[in-house]
Amino acid sequence: MQAVVLAAGKGTRLRPLTEDKPKVLVEVDGTPLIEDVMDNLIEIGATEFVLVVGYMKEKIIERYGDEYRGVPITYAHQREQLGLAHAILQAEPHVDDDFMLMLGDNVFRANLGDVINRQREERADAAFLVEEVPYDEASRYGVLDTNEYGEIVEVMEKPDDPPSNLVMTGFYTFTPEIFHACHLVQPSGRGEYELPDAIDLLIQSGRTIDAIRMDGWRIDVGYPEDRERAEERLAELENEDDQ
Repeated sequence: MQAVVLAAGKGTRLRPLTEDKPKVLVEVDGTPLIEDVMDNLIEIGATEFVLVVGYMKEKIIERYGDEYRGVPITYAHQREQLGLAHAILQAEPHVDDDFMLMLGDNVFRANLGDVINRQREERADAAFLVEEVPYDEASRYGVLDTNEYGEIVEVMEKPDDPPSNLVMTGFYTFTPEIFHACHLVQPSGRGEYELPDAIDLLIQSGRTIDAIRMDGWRIDVGYPEDRERAEERLAELENEDDQ
């Protein structure tokens, strides 16, 4: 399965770590974020990477060239950072079937393979890895509402009054139908083309989207303290392995 990685961001909240590099080249425990992402994706069967690049893209292209660990890389260029739905559309010319999507700034140690397995079932049009967070933190994320079958029935981007504490984690699988939905999305109040709006269009068109509960952990590296927290979690894992 092809894997699209969104890697165009500046990482302004990560400064000074991003003063001379794009966000995805910030290192966690000595490994650039994007390498950790690609390593995870290779483990679950990625056959090709489509990297959506933008800010300081030449540093990513120079570093990785046309393959990583033997897996081919195609670059798609997002010249303006106009939201996740806009970023996904840059990959459309290079994707021809079901695909994985991962944000390039997340450190995962979780059951990503379960999402792939669900996508391969004929009944699922998309599958998302989701996690529960404290209710007072849910408004920082894309919040989900599900039915009794674990299917996603609504997605809201950073709602003031979240209907649940179930949130998107940054790992998804889709059919190419998501591109059609992204084309229909209108700019949000902050002037961006939001992925939750595209997902809602899929739901309204009758598509089935399954929520897979996360078994493990992930850290969205948005601030320098997040990098420190990720390094602590990885160190804990190493200590467990040594025991």
